[in-house]
Amino acid sequence: MSQSPPNAIQLQSVGSQGTLATLPRPPDVPNPSSDSWASLCGPPPWGLSCLLALQHILVLASLLCASHLLLLQSLPAGGLSFSPAQLLASSLFACGVSTSLQTWMGSRLPLVQAPSLQFLIPALVLTSQKLPLALRTPGNSSLVLRLCGGPGCHGLELWNTSIREVSGAVVVSGLLQAILGLLGGPGHLFPRCGPLVLAPSLVVAGLSVYREVALLCSTHWGLASLLIVLMVVCSQHLGSCLLPPRHWRPASTSSTHTHILAFRLLSVLIPVACVWIVSALLGLSIIPGELSAPTKAPWFWLPHPAEWDWPLLTPRALAAGISMALAASTSSLGCYALCGQLLRLPSPPPHACSRGLSLEGLGSVLAGLLGSPMGTASSFPNVGTVGLLQAGPRRVAHLVGLFCMALGLSPRLAQLLTTIPLPVLGGVLGVTQAMVLSTGFSSFHLADIDSGRNVFIVGFSIFMALLLPRWFREASVLLKTGWSPLDVLLRSLLTEPIFLAGLLGFLLENTIPGTRLERGLGQGLPPPFTAREAPMPQKSREKADQEYELPFSIQNLCPCIPQPLRCLCPLPQDSGNEERGPSEPGETADLLPDFGDQCPQPSRGQSQ
Repeated sequence: MSQSPPNAIQLQSVGSQGTLATLPRPPDVPNPSSDSWASLCGPPPWGLSCLLALQHILVLASLLCASHLLLLQSLPAGGLSFSPAQLLASSLFACGVSTSLQTWMGSRLPLVQAPSLQFLIPALVLTSQKLPLALRTPGNSSLVLRLCGGPGCHGLELWNTSIREVSGAVVVSGLLQAILGLLGGPGHLFPRCGPLVLAPSLVVAGLSVYREVALLCSTHWGLASLLIVLMVVCSQHLGSCLLPPRHWRPASTSSTHTHILAFRLLSVLIPVACVWIVSALLGLSIIPGELSAPTKAPWFWLPHPAEWDWPLLTPRALAAGISMALAASTSSLGCYALCGQLLRLPSPPPHACSRGLSLEGLGSVLAGLLGSPMGTASSFPNVGTVGLLQAGPRRVAHLVGLFCMALGLSPRLAQLLTTIPLPVLGGVLGVTQAMVLSTGFSSFHLADIDSGRNVFIVGFSIFMALLLPRWFREASVLLKTGWSPLDVLLRSLLTEPIFLAGLLGFLLENTIPGTRLERGLGQGLPPPFTAREAPMPQKSREKADQEYELPFSIQNLCPCIPQPLRCLCPLPQDSGNEERGPSEPGETADLLPDFGDQCPQPSRGQSQ
């Protein structure tokens, strides 16, 4: 990563109005980026916020198209009784609703909700045991399954039944996640997840999708390589380049000259636009046929339950839904920790994790009722984009939610996302997943990595989490217990890398003896990532904790919530003392450690 100027913005806070925190400039070292827009307190301009939101939508489109494409690969031509664009639109609408709820009253982190690949493995297991398969290419596991086309095969009604069954599993997983969050399950488990649990999970999360990324990039390695090179150059080599200053009037104050780190902030949009134009000029239209069916999609369409048929609830769907809920919950908790670490905030408190997980469950329930075969969960690639851009305003996440809901109301516009070449989608996923992987590695220093105990936990968790899925996929004899729902549950869980990494790390971390300092928990400080939070000044920590609080209008309703659901509200001692009073949106500006109490004001020469 390129070295930024001493006073350039490194990370942006996630305040309710996108407030910014900047590094103080040494008085004797002049630097032209001292008057960048990111160095001023206040939200980014609306135009720039829309561009940042568009980048997140491009990353979300990569996940959306990849997950649906891999599931619809086994569908013969004309197998769906509806347009695939409507399937994408329903997923986008559910993602938009879930993202808006998540940033408004969920975890309050700028987390974009997307069709997580954690739903894909149980869905493939569920359909592969019912569909008559004719071909399985060795080495590519279950991603290239094809329907039998011979005379002895069943009709196309079997596929539509399987889609309904997968949607039923998504509904079950959403209900289980919502119940788990409402009962405060994440609040009890997350404090026991130290760096040796979360870091291996992040590493495996970055490594576990390399097959899918390679599958997308293999359609044209030239375009994929060009995109990856451009993203690296824009974000790293040109990341500190400043555009000429522009006038900007933040929060009705005097106008100031501001610089914008355009190449870094737009390090996804610029490469995607360039490669897309190159592919159009060369006539390389690499569009998946499964997502571009000849059936015309309507311009306007209001998603509603039972559009095609109600989800099908069966014992097999219940088993797949349980595995989806466990895998998606593990992935989402890792996303919370990763986003907080990238934004240099304290680890999410229990009440924020519980609210976030319960609202993610409601998003999955909505997606399943709308007929989508993919639920919604916090997106690792979008969190990796925050680290790549080094900016994470909450306003951008709100815009992403609104844009996704608007695209979900128009299947014809949602179909435009399928025109993005597949190698572009693969390249975007590759770079963003690399950021997740690197953040996982950087978290190991929080614990005593030289300890023999920790070395064993890290190596065993990562290797076994990658080995077991490959082992069961390549096994000549599939796991069979004699009861189909149990087979679906075991095969789904044993082929989920992130779930295995989190489970193994959690069991080993909490059963093998070790000191709190050795485990990275510090002495007398709450986990996780306490080693990173210890040097943070108390005032900065208190202001950062306010980022996870409910909006002030909803905080007044906490006394009315029944006692069993009080885990969704901050504890009295965590919500701020009486002298400070409740936090208001935009109040917390200096969230990063050692950033001082006041926002830097523009100089007299700049304000002229």
